[in-house]
Amino acid sequence: MRHLISPQDLSVKELEDLIVLAKDIIANPENYSEKCKGKKLATLFYEPSTRTRLSFEAAMLNLGGSVLGFSSADSSSAAKGESVADTIRVISAYADICAMRHPKEGAPLVASMHSSIPVINAGDGGHNHPTQTLTDLLTISQLKGRLDHLTIGCCGDLKFGRTVHSLINAMSRYEGVKFVLISPEELKIPTYLRTETLDENGIEYKEVRNLEEVMPELDVLYMTRVQRERFFNEEDYIRLKDSFILDNSKMKLGKPDMLVMHPLPRVNEISTEVDNDPRAVYFKQAEYGVYIRMALILTLLEDAKKSKEA
Repeated sequence: MRHLISPQDLSVKELEDLIVLAKDIIANPENYSEKCKGKKLATLFYEPSTRTRLSFEAAMLNLGGSVLGFSSADSSSAAKGESVADTIRVISAYADICAMRHPKEGAPLVASMHSSIPVINAGDGGHNHPTQTLTDLLTISQLKGRLDHLTIGCCGDLKFGRTVHSLINAMSRYEGVKFVLISPEELKIPTYLRTETLDENGIEYKEVRNLEEVMPELDVLYMTRVQRERFFNEEDYIRLKDSFILDNSKMKLGKPDMLVMHPLPRVNEISTEVDNDPRAVYFKQAEYGVYIRMALILTLLEDAKKSKEA
């Protein structure tokens, strides 16, 4: 049984196949409106979500399938102490494919080891968020026309941001990709990501603390929220927080074709005045999330069908 737990579960060729399929869905949605007729997606969300859960549901409904599940641990038998392993065994009898979000790192992996249906990791703690990464890759490919030879700026909380971790892991596999890592000292990328992904693979990168000084270099700026609760004292947060707020004055320093992306939700790290800039593509990015999840559901269900026939 094929699952998606990490972006590394997919080869570069498989990523490209998913992106090509998603682009065809964008161009010809009517061809896919009944592809999953009679199929059911279970959404097991043990922590709150808006975009991810609803985009999975929209994806399955767009394919002609149906959806069942829960949107918080309190409304599931987890509140009674049921294990993830037992839950997925039961769900496997009710649905054809499952999307799981869980606060504990590794929970979707545990589920996949006990599941007889495909499991999609919809976010596990601060670890991985592979379908957000697929969304990001589709957005860049669709709007830049390529995934190689790009300079990508990641700004904000790079220590705890699972979307950034997954994006760095995925984009590091493409030729000529460089990273500019923009964060406070307290929120730099984890050591394992620096050593095991960037250093080990000879990926060019630099770490800076000022967004304005690197804006002219970037092809893509990936913003995340700098969280007050991550700082040891209020003084450090107040001193640094404005350095990582994107506004029109900083946008003037960027390339005319730079993309500004954000996994959402935002708080104040991107000023609303930026929304009208054609380079701000974060709402388009959220829309693309539905199409790439449609492509993923179709692909995993087809793989599951083949494995049962084998």
